[in-house]
Amino acid sequence: MRVHLIGVSGTGMGQLAMLLRDAGHDVSGSDMSFDPPMGPALEAAGIRCLPGYKAENIDAGYDLVVVGNAIRRDNVEAVRTDELGVAKTSMSGALREHFLVGRRPLVVTGTHGKTTTSAMCAWILAQAGLEPGFFIGGLPKNFPSGASIGSTKRKLGGMGGARMGKPAPFVVEGDEYDAVYWNKQPKFFDYVGVGSDDVAILTSIEHDHIDIYPSADVYEAQFAAMIDKLPPDGLIAADARDARARKLVSSRAKSRVAFYGLDGDETGDVTPTWFGALVAPDPVTGAQPFDLYAGGSYCGRFALKVPGAHNVRNAVGAIAACAEGFGVGVATARTALAAFEGVRRRQDLLGRPGGIAVYDDFAHHPTAVDETLRALKSREPNGRLWAIFEPRSATACRSLHQNEYATAFRAADRVLFAPLGRTNIPEAERLDVDKLAREIGESAEAMPTVDAIVARITEQAAPGDTIALLSNGAFGGIHAKLLSTLASRS
Repeated sequence: MRVHLIGVSGTGMGQLAMLLRDAGHDVSGSDMSFDPPMGPALEAAGIRCLPGYKAENIDAGYDLVVVGNAIRRDNVEAVRTDELGVAKTSMSGALREHFLVGRRPLVVTGTHGKTTTSAMCAWILAQAGLEPGFFIGGLPKNFPSGASIGSTKRKLGGMGGARMGKPAPFVVEGDEYDAVYWNKQPKFFDYVGVGSDDVAILTSIEHDHIDIYPSADVYEAQFAAMIDKLPPDGLIAADARDARARKLVSSRAKSRVAFYGLDGDETGDVTPTWFGALVAPDPVTGAQPFDLYAGGSYCGRFALKVPGAHNVRNAVGAIAACAEGFGVGVATARTALAAFEGVRRRQDLLGRPGGIAVYDDFAHHPTAVDETLRALKSREPNGRLWAIFEPRSATACRSLHQNEYATAFRAADRVLFAPLGRTNIPEAERLDVDKLAREIGESAEAMPTVDAIVARITEQAAPGDTIALLSNGAFGGIHAKLLSTLASRS
């Protein structure tokens, strides 16, 4: 086919463009800019990159136009597509029709942990020899990119490989954000219900994306509908600790259910089938060990290079889905997870200029901030932990979680807040970072600019300290600025 993508430079759209190119299609894409890393990657993959949105970019010879979810209906290319009657779809629609149909999807959903859990699942299935395809909203360090077609051959399936002829797996991160301007529903609606035995993971449900889902009930209803779409012969692995997830899965799932959890979790009336018990981190390597139990039986000791209880939780969920859904042996999962390197922008060590560890992390929801900081404190126990936070997402910039943020930074010794990353939030709805800093106390400060943050850290950070840069965006280039300044100081 000839395929054109409008808004191709986003992570998901760019990865889809490269999948389509790998599948043998003639692919072009337009966007306002083609900045690194996606721009050069698209060009290297043979995608024709067209700067700016122009009506002449679309002609009647295209077989399909894929419209990104950041594109509005009045975009000149979207309008031209309709005028010419060219077939159009969303990113999630294209992924379903061209890569999920005929495969066995493993859809990872939930508010937290989707990217890391998806990467773990893809790596476990790959190490089990199942040659999975995958589509992940980040860059797993064990793979050259965040997306791959994988094998289209039929594979062994079922517990222990007892049944033959199953389609090869395809792991997809199931984002709950809306698909496209004419379909304001979660992307994961396009990913579940593809086959008769889909597998899903539900990590958590905590109100997010307030710009799309105005209330917690509306947000929760999307996951309820997702559970309803899973086929009876499918499987859902759900975190038993999360009360909302536990309730929805227990009351609505017509598929098989595999609950998972950690030692000490409050799980209501549910007993997790898959259970992890944390062990003290290795003081030399920083590895995070845990003991795994399945159905009450001890399955051995595991170890992760990525720290924190939340990553152990992600790992147990991934094991449950891969073992019960695809017949992967526990020993294979243990070997795979021991070699799992993590995902870029998730506790990603950028360097140690002057003996100061600088980490980059995508965390922006209060729960994710809390778990990330506690994990880094465990990994880097010496010196002070600095949390540098940019509220940037539509939810983070609002006062929805004002109270929760006040306790989310408790693991940090110093907290610096950047200005809000969005200027279009009504003043009455904005997160009040000055108030937040006052509530936290003397250890916290609201800063006027990124350069002021860099100057404060350069002035006061000492060797042995750890800096956590927390933002779901580019954070004004603070990463390179801080590394350069600290290196110059040393």
